[in-house]
Amino acid sequence: MWHIWTLDDWEKNIDLERSGHRCGLRLRFDKEVDSEVRRACKEFAVFLRREYFFPIRVVIYVKARERIIAMDGDKCCGIFWCMPDDYTIEPYIRLAAGDYEKLCKKWGKDSALTNILLCMAHELTHYFQWINSIKLTPIGKERQATNYADYVLEDYAETREHP
Repeated sequence: MWHIWTLDDWEKNIDLERSGHRCGLRLRFDKEVDSEVRRACKEFAVFLRREYFFPIRVVIYVKARERIIAMDGDKCCGIFWCMPDDYTIEPYIRLAAGDYEKLCKKWGKDSALTNILLCMAHELTHYFQWINSIKLTPIGKERQATNYADYVLEDYAETREHP
């Protein structure tokens, strides 16, 4: 079975040697982001870089807000932004982590961190959908992103005791 994060369909659209694209996964944090969230995201990113290739650089901006406001006005945990069918402009992800303390009190530290990492993996699945030109309905894209986020987090959980 194929894994959307390891597909190389993007090679049909992008010639990395000639295009001069930067590749990889980068993190940027608001200074107010909790140090535990920062640590967990960095460690997860190390795992992701080791396991998967990011052919066009994607930056994840970890925000010290409870929610991100999408272009349609919805409040969400994260968003993936790209220019559809334009691989010359680097995409990015905005991830809300400002509710970490609240989630810790409600669910405990491990579950709070897992929730943030699941959101990161969900949005990264949207990156792989975009880069590989996966054609699904909006609901199909969300379902696939949720399933792959769970799958990637399960793999990551096998490498450690706590997120």
